Amino acid sequence: MKTISDLENIRQDVQNRLAREYKNRKIIVGMATCGIAAGAKPVMDALQDELNVRGIHETNVAMTGCIGVCRLEPIIEVIEPNGDKVTYVRMDASKARRVVAEHIVNGHICEDLTIQAASKK
Repeated sequence: MKTISDLENIRQDVQNRLAREYKNRKIIVGMATCGIAAGAKPVMDALQDELNVRGIHETNVAMTGCIGVCRLEPIIEVIEPNGDKVTYVRMDASKARRVVAEHIVNGHICEDLTIQAASKK
């Protein structure tokens, strides 16, 4: 990088990559030690499998560290392209498949699996 123009080209390239990354829905799985111990790996596998079976390739499944509420693990977060986020807690493989079917495919939040529902108990 030798000129302001070079810096501008780098900035534009990064913005273009970020725009591509965030134009689709994302599913984040908490895979810190607490999440793994609680069963996050089978949850992540079920999410990826269900998306593949249904031919949904535009939804990205990614891992993150501790989400911060270890007692509610495994936790997944569905992040919409507009930035809205739904946090699902106490997940297992069958619940993960349900989230794909109801939330990802049909657009209906599984209210009974959310962190809000867990906090009312």
